[in-house]
Amino acid sequence: MSARLLISLFLVLSVSLTQGAQSYPPRINSDSVHTYKSVDGHDLKIWFFNPTITSKTNASAPAILFFFGGGWYGGSPTQFVKYCELLSERGMVGIVADYRVKSRQGVQAKTCVEDALDALRYVTENADRLGIDPTRIGVGGGSAGGHLAASLGTIHVDDPAAPKLMALFNPATVLAPIPSNLLDTPLKALQKLELINAAIQAKEGQLRDQIGLEPVELSPFHHVANNSPPTIIFHGTNDKIVPYDSAILFASHLRKKGVYVDFKTYEEAGHGFFNREPYFSQTAKELDAFLLNLGWLE
Repeated sequence: MSARLLISLFLVLSVSLTQGAQSYPPRINSDSVHTYKSVDGHDLKIWFFNPTITSKTNASAPAILFFFGGGWYGGSPTQFVKYCELLSERGMVGIVADYRVKSRQGVQAKTCVEDALDALRYVTENADRLGIDPTRIGVGGGSAGGHLAASLGTIHVDDPAAPKLMALFNPATVLAPIPSNLLDTPLKALQKLELINAAIQAKEGQLRDQIGLEPVELSPFHHVANNSPPTIIFHGTNDKIVPYDSAILFASHLRKKGVYVDFKTYEEAGHGFFNREPYFSQTAKELDAFLLNLGWLE
């Protein structure tokens, strides 16, 4: 893999390459919609898809809160509606949230993460009245949305509302140079570290402007902890926006900390592959199996 391809990790502001143009504000046909946060004149919404079947063993249902991709620049909560609809048919609460982005509210990535955390806190604090099991609330997302979800399970893992699982679709997780002592020997043998670090350093100033912090402060890889939650990662080998190798590094680092990781490789798939067939059906089936294995589905 070339340094040019790795540098593309930091060009995720290209919305057309993440998930394409989507209408905004979104029109979402859900069971309920709430405002989880009002800030600077913006009402940030969150949409709930309630279970269509009743659990035989639990009065409250597990839930996953999804964040859309779009390079912290654009995108729409509609991206994960299909996943929410399927999960609701399996007895879960599927949730999609809006958050502020550069193109609409002029914010940096640090604000996107703040909104994501507030959305998760809203779900957790209101779990009882929403029919949600507060001990089984996970997060998911794609690309920049995957970055938000991964940040909640690493950077904010000690927050009272920290997620209990992560479902990450081609997530951006490595935003700063990686010290060699954080890697296991098999990964060093791949000889990818120097390329990744060179790509990061080449775009460090640009990335700092996008994030609004030192990149390492918002880099999930650098905040992986032994209490980060079980994780499933979906990634394509032909991803030219968030390189496949960065996902391998993130998964390996989670495992090094003792975190259970289910890593799903999609040969020749590019960025944002998961919302298109045949990939949507495949990723939905694998997510179902992951949740079943954890006891979140019956």
